[in-house]
Amino acid sequence: MAAGAPPPESGPPPPGPPGAMRVARRLAVEVVDARDLVPKDGLGTSSAFAVVDFDGQRKRTRTVPRDLSPQWHERLEFAVHDPAAMHAEALDVSLYHDRRFNPSGGGGGGGGKNHFLGRVRIYGSQFSRRGEEGIVYFPLEKRSLLSWIRGEVGLKIYYYDEAPPPPEDRPPEGGGGDNAPPPEVPPEAPRDLPDIPAPTEAAVEVQQPPVHPPVIIVEEAPPPMHHPMMPPMHGPHGPMMPPAVHGPHGPMAPPMHQHQHPQPQPEPEPEPEPDGGEAGYPPEVRKTRMATERVRIARHLSGGLGPEYYATSPRVISGRFVSTGDAVEPVQSSYDLVEPMRYLFVRVVKVRGIRACEGPYVKIQAGPHTLRSRPGRDVSGTGNPEWNQVFAINHAKPEPTLEISVWDGGAPSPIEAFLGGVCFDLSDVPVRDQPDGPLAPQWYRLEGGEPGMVTGDIMVAVWIGTQADEAFPEAWNTDAPYAAYTRSKVYQSPKLWYLRASVIEAQDLRVPAPPPGLPFDVRVKIQVGFQSARTRRSVASRSSGSAFAWEEDLMFVVSEPLDESLVVLVEDRSMIKEPALLGHATIPVNSVEQRLHERQLVASRWFSLEGGTSDIGIGPGGGPPGFYSGRLHLRLCLEGGYHVLDEAAHVCSDYRPTAKQLWRPPVGVLELGIIGACGLLPMKTKGGAKGSTDAYCVAKYGKKWVRTRTVTDSLNPRWNEQYTWQVYDPCTVLTVAVFDNWRMFAFAGAGDEQRQDYRIGKVRVRVSTLESNRAYTASYPLLVLLRSGLKKMGEVQLAVRFTSPAHLPDTWATYTSPLLPRMHYLRPIGVAQQEALRAAAVRVVAAWLERSEPPLGREVVRHMLDVDAHTWSVRRAKANWFRIMGVLAWAVGLARWLDSVQRWRSPPTTVLVHVLYLVLVWYPELAVPTASLYVFLIGVWYYRFRPRGPAGMDARLSQADTVEADDLEEEFDAVPPPEVLRARYERLRTLAGRVQRVMGDVAAQGERVQALVSWRDPRASRIFVGVCLAVAVALYAMPSKMVAVAGGFYYLRHPMFRDPMPPAAVNFFRRLPSLSDRML
Repeated sequence: MAAGAPPPESGPPPPGPPGAMRVARRLAVEVVDARDLVPKDGLGTSSAFAVVDFDGQRKRTRTVPRDLSPQWHERLEFAVHDPAAMHAEALDVSLYHDRRFNPSGGGGGGGGKNHFLGRVRIYGSQFSRRGEEGIVYFPLEKRSLLSWIRGEVGLKIYYYDEAPPPPEDRPPEGGGGDNAPPPEVPPEAPRDLPDIPAPTEAAVEVQQPPVHPPVIIVEEAPPPMHHPMMPPMHGPHGPMMPPAVHGPHGPMAPPMHQHQHPQPQPEPEPEPEPDGGEAGYPPEVRKTRMATERVRIARHLSGGLGPEYYATSPRVISGRFVSTGDAVEPVQSSYDLVEPMRYLFVRVVKVRGIRACEGPYVKIQAGPHTLRSRPGRDVSGTGNPEWNQVFAINHAKPEPTLEISVWDGGAPSPIEAFLGGVCFDLSDVPVRDQPDGPLAPQWYRLEGGEPGMVTGDIMVAVWIGTQADEAFPEAWNTDAPYAAYTRSKVYQSPKLWYLRASVIEAQDLRVPAPPPGLPFDVRVKIQVGFQSARTRRSVASRSSGSAFAWEEDLMFVVSEPLDESLVVLVEDRSMIKEPALLGHATIPVNSVEQRLHERQLVASRWFSLEGGTSDIGIGPGGGPPGFYSGRLHLRLCLEGGYHVLDEAAHVCSDYRPTAKQLWRPPVGVLELGIIGACGLLPMKTKGGAKGSTDAYCVAKYGKKWVRTRTVTDSLNPRWNEQYTWQVYDPCTVLTVAVFDNWRMFAFAGAGDEQRQDYRIGKVRVRVSTLESNRAYTASYPLLVLLRSGLKKMGEVQLAVRFTSPAHLPDTWATYTSPLLPRMHYLRPIGVAQQEALRAAAVRVVAAWLERSEPPLGREVVRHMLDVDAHTWSVRRAKANWFRIMGVLAWAVGLARWLDSVQRWRSPPTTVLVHVLYLVLVWYPELAVPTASLYVFLIGVWYYRFRPRGPAGMDARLSQADTVEADDLEEEFDAVPPPEVLRARYERLRTLAGRVQRVMGDVAAQGERVQALVSWRDPRASRIFVGVCLAVAVALYAMPSKMVAVAGGFYYLRHPMFRDPMPPAAVNFFRRLPSLSDRML
């Protein structure tokens, strides 16, 4: 290319998404009814009406006179001015008593104000789309502390989009064919990968809403094209790319200008500033944009925490602590928990005016890094190939120049293959640390090569940014081969429902008579996908042999889009041989009604049964497929009021019900910065000798899963990715795990498609252990329990911050509310059934995430969800036993302290106990305040020893550091051989014998207590009854305080007045008989 270059041509605006017409959104609020309101008219009734406020619009219903459970059934509609910000709006519904309906002289009270009956605030995140709505009953809230409010109001809230009015005629704007929107980007071809390594020995072992307090509303954008936080690497890693082919250098292009192009117009309007005031929001509310999430936080935050941070376990990384000293200011930087990493971004859009060629591609070279695009495609049919690809080149060591060249993939020689190029001076490339929109590409003249061989222009955009850039997630990266299994990704768990099938009765069944002496055994079997359940034996009707009743509920787990079917089979199991099919029916799941609360009545339905193998009344062989075989009475509903558990209960990250209408507003934002890992063990061999690890992280909280990119061939990977979650309950757990990537080799077509990703370690962080508005950065050990014992695989560096503006009343309300949704307490699910449903939910989630791109392996999902949390393990049994002993340690300590006081080992302490005992005996009303004050002082004392940060996995608590080899073999062996099984059984019998002996001793003590009055030992019973009579007379004659003082002083008497032999009462009790002598 020539040394001098003309200025770039001012081309058309950059391609962008087609402009969508602005939709007119409407919010419909149907005020159905209210229940159990407070009487206000003086006669025991109220005349209620509802006032609904939304976004500055206020409407009211009619007044229902003199009714404590009024019914309105009125629909009020509101205009949604900003559909994108609807989630941050609040809908206020207030109930008032209309004083105009008061009887004359009744319900007096000065003034003409209507009496307040209660209110409800619902946030936009709880609104449903039309067709998904349902009646939800909200408890009425107080307006002040002294208000007397009760009852609830039933609302049906939904929104819908209307077609916008036709646009006015405008003169057409200029623009050619080059302004056409870019086509869909096809899946990129995989890059070359190194030879598939062999697993090391270690790797093989590893395979297994108030009004006054402020609120915070977080908006999560969908994951496809814009991740909340995407990262890079520390230091350039060798790219696995084809060898570089140097083309001729061309002219230095002038510096590129930065543009925004949210719309395809030449001069798009800039987006409003995050801190700017917006209509419809009170002035004390600010909006802070955080990557894909927008947080609305009131100014008064609970903060004021000191900036100091002391290291405990896990180890804290020095210099990485961040504290929000100013509690009023929210988080300003979306990547302030991780280290920024520089990348050179190149967006190649298309070329025009080049000579005819076959399979043109673009080659990008910056120093030692060379990237090659996929072959361009002529999507528009104009002969201009397009790519629409973004490349990210590691810019840790800045390079002076950047070369972009176009080549003909079908040319016979390199000279003929060169179609032109552009050279950039990187000192003139714009730097965008906080990108506020995509940079507009420009047209540049292609130069270089033989005269007459190079023509045309190329549309590119070049800038320097960080991993926070919106183009980073989908860019071809020099840090790792571009394969689907190596990219970072955000996943969402499917929306899970409990399907309740109530089997009521069946009629008109053709059931043959059972063998003599055997009852009818007709059962109903229901199948949903891989799940199946069967009812108990039916109860036959006395009047008819073809009618049977069950009255039994069967539950299943289904996921949206509810495209499965319910298969109902009625079987006759009276025969000794195989059960006979009496009929079947198929019911689509999407036709089942949704139920949001227990008061919603679901109508039962009759379903006709078809088919069947019974030959009663139709001849041998059964009837045709559509032959009527009876009917079955079912009540089907999708339970939206339950939370479908897919995690172990003790590490659950979400307790929200399935129905979005029942969600509470979020209480804060959880931010996770995945910085990197260090000291990882080699998980595979590379090149026959060198060990390597291709590590990536997976984090899960709530329904959102995140996966970092894979850093290949590194034992100290650096991810520096940051993600955010909405927090609806602080008493939840965040799970982070590190895995070694094997699936990317299967993606390369190496024939090893069944290879699973190996787990390297896991860390859990309980959100409630984090102080609000404080960042914790620490290094957590990665521990894995193998057959050979506990093994440390390395360390992972995480930064965690929980931002919450909640004040003490909000915290009190959160901690005193039920943990699970209401339906779990009104219609509880049994423990055994809950475990079966959880196993089904795990399987559904794993299958869903395995269909994503890149897929999240089934073994990864099972490990994150702790599928084996409740399997038998001697190690876990020992750990739980020591946990119980740790909980009861205070009782042991109290007994030891009383013994020391009783033995006068510290005379001053014993004297003080005497004085305190006298005060409590003479003033018993001080007992409870004294105990409360004592507990308060204990809490204040232990504040000095509080944990300084979230703790990681504890090997000592898990008994993993002292576990025996036999226990590990038992834990990892699914089906052991018979001789090993017999040895383990004998060991278990020995352990059970000890437990049996302790249980016998406990039973004997209780039987001795019963023997006091059972007269099994007549002499002992006479003595006990006589002593009880004497004690009753003595206590009646003596003051109770004197008796208490005498008894206490006798217990605390000096050792010189004690007899070393056991007391008489103990000797008497030990001589009482038990039932042990009657045991065989």
